[in-house]
Amino acid sequence: MPKSANQFLKPLTQKVNSDGNIEIGGCDLVSLAEKFGTPLYVLDEKTIRAICNDYKNAFASYPNTTIMFASKALCTQAVTAVMDSEDVGFDTVSGGEIYTVYKSSVDMKKVLFNGNNKSFDELNLALDLGVGRISVDNFYELALLSTIAQSKNKTVDILLRITPGIECHTHEYIQTGHLDSKFGFDLTQIDDAVDLILGEYTNLKLHGLHAHIGSQIFESAVYIDEIDILCKEIARLDEKFNLKLDEINIGGGLGVKYTSDDTPLSIYDVGKMITDRLNTSVKKYNIAPPALFLEPGRSMISMAGVTLYTVGSSKQVPHGRKYVAVDGGMADNPRPSLYQAKYCAEVANKKDETQNEKVTICGRYCESGDVLIEEIELPSLNEGDILCVYNTGAYNYSMASNYNRVEKPAMVLLNDGEADEIVVRETLEDLIRNDVIPDRLKK
Repeated sequence: MPKSANQFLKPLTQKVNSDGNIEIGGCDLVSLAEKFGTPLYVLDEKTIRAICNDYKNAFASYPNTTIMFASKALCTQAVTAVMDSEDVGFDTVSGGEIYTVYKSSVDMKKVLFNGNNKSFDELNLALDLGVGRISVDNFYELALLSTIAQSKNKTVDILLRITPGIECHTHEYIQTGHLDSKFGFDLTQIDDAVDLILGEYTNLKLHGLHAHIGSQIFESAVYIDEIDILCKEIARLDEKFNLKLDEINIGGGLGVKYTSDDTPLSIYDVGKMITDRLNTSVKKYNIAPPALFLEPGRSMISMAGVTLYTVGSSKQVPHGRKYVAVDGGMADNPRPSLYQAKYCAEVANKKDETQNEKVTICGRYCESGDVLIEEIELPSLNEGDILCVYNTGAYNYSMASNYNRVEKPAMVLLNDGEADEIVVRETLEDLIRNDVIPDRLKK
């Protein structure tokens, strides 16, 4: 099977140009830093499109497959527009994501709304904007959604999200399929949920089952187990309730290559394994082949992104490590602090230098834990050098904060030598825009 883009550490267009600088998408990264400032989120459009095609080609043998981008990985209007142009659907988990997708002129029938505690306002918005599917997570949501649908005299197309009892070997915070999870109906609760849908909540139309087993998955057996469980449940529900469910959504979670030590599965290998197992399970349980939905997020966007930083101060601890600080850190990439995530970096303006030193890259925020990369070999760093951290397209911008009242970075999309600003850098005025001083405190 061919390699897929999620197995590469760097964007597919990355190279070193004649000036000895790193170039992505035909754009010199040092020049980008000068023009747009740093920290700067950078996305390579060709890599995004290549990954979309990897997924479509990998699942082409199963005729009824829909790829839905997990918007939580990176949700901006421009990213949504690129995905939409590749005929990708969208898995959303908030009113904000739904609204962003809607404002990007997406056909809302291609959108699924997912999440464990959807609010009244969010469900109301989803129905008003015509979201195609709602994945119902719990009994509270069943009742709330039914009430809203009745008030609008609408029938709502739903899936039931279930907890399949599968535990994959990822960080405990990003496991979602094991039994002790906040997400989904336990397998023992499914019949009660179906009873309510068929009896009391007749304005909810159940199409199938949804499960998600985690994130940054490097093992294949979990997908095989998940598909078998979903098909078995469809057969059991048909026998008990005469239900002809015709959709399964197996989530996403495929891993990416953050460092040279990571060995993610090829999208093509996973595609063959999933479609083979689905065909086997369909025959095993004597059910009609269901429509297959997938929700990749990280593996569709992460490797297309890099973050540029400018090097500032440094400190050599006597008889210890050397710290080199950059002008960003945990507010624009909280993953190392949250998950002990590891990254790889290069110096964009010193790619040809071979004499390295071991340093720890730290951020500018007032936390001792604000460390981006520990103990990395890089050319000797000086103030003003441009550091390029790879594989930051997923869960960096989307989890960014204004900690220490620092403005969030800009984002640019690169393609054939063109750099388009798709997220404008925040200003000091943006930081105080929603602040209100009570009249009694005003001078």
